[in-house]
Amino acid sequence: MPSNESEAQRATTITIPAGVAIIGTGKAKPGKVVTNDDLSDSIDTNDEWISQRTGIRQRYRMTEDQNVRSLGVDAVNEALTNAGLKATDIDLLICATMTPEMNCPSTAARIVAELGAVPAGALDISAACSGFVYAMNLGYSMIKAGGYKTVAIVGSEALSKAVDWTDRRTCVLFGDGAGAAILQATDRPEAGCLYQTMGSNGEGWRELYIPRCEDHIPENDNGVFSGAFNTLQMNGREVYKFAVSTFRKCVDHTLAATGYTVADLDMIVAHQSNARILESAREKLGLPEDKLYINIDRYANTSAASVPICLHELTEQNRLKPGNLVLFIGMGGGLTWGSSLWRL
Repeated sequence: MPSNESEAQRATTITIPAGVAIIGTGKAKPGKVVTNDDLSDSIDTNDEWISQRTGIRQRYRMTEDQNVRSLGVDAVNEALTNAGLKATDIDLLICATMTPEMNCPSTAARIVAELGAVPAGALDISAACSGFVYAMNLGYSMIKAGGYKTVAIVGSEALSKAVDWTDRRTCVLFGDGAGAAILQATDRPEAGCLYQTMGSNGEGWRELYIPRCEDHIPENDNGVFSGAFNTLQMNGREVYKFAVSTFRKCVDHTLAATGYTVADLDMIVAHQSNARILESAREKLGLPEDKLYINIDRYANTSAASVPICLHELTEQNRLKPGNLVLFIGMGGGLTWGSSLWRL
């Protein structure tokens, strides 16, 4: 039985929606900017070495009074404002993060509490850089099943707390941040997710992982482990190859399944792992520059926050319109990948 009047009211108003719309977006930038030149003061690197290989020129880093939760709250609040909703309108909040403050409680539950959205459902998704696309797919499906009307999804990361700042192979690549979107049932039948995928290959876990103890280091490490536990370890070459091939497969599978062509796509919003990967993929697909958004130069790799930050900036710039066909792509540690084709 519903435990209070609010839950009882929700239980009696559930209907199967015609469609699902993205009605508001938001982002949160940490308070500190760290440039490539700043990093060269503490490790053996320079702006040219980083920017040529990755496209990154700066990243944001949390200040002492910020954390994954506070960034998530700020991003969802902005999305709610842009959607014209209150926190109490949220039925479910999904938080994608690979850097939660604690394993229990979930980051999502604490975000719900700080927003004033209780008793909304709350859960975390751990799918690394694919996390927000997973959250989009899950949020859409939960609404279409008829159980929820309004779902908030947020990707929030504190990667500055998960890297070894003496290891230039990894620390130059990542930044902190958060992005959010509000999904809501709509009477527009054309709006929503037209096709989605979520995949994984756990056999590739050793290419991108955070070990807590000696037992977590693979036997054939090939020099990947930096020596610092509780920090991100990455086989850059293998992750690069995975990202290049997976990006193209996500596009090809989506188009083959739906009958659309590359020319039909109005925008691709992809995880920001490396500018070279994105630009190479764009050229091979024959996409014009304005159809694949890139902001890694300003944010670096923010894992689950990268796709929603891109989505919000595109929305701010008025580059996404109702009726647009937009493909969201994420791929990262796990190894995981996901795609979500939306009619806005």
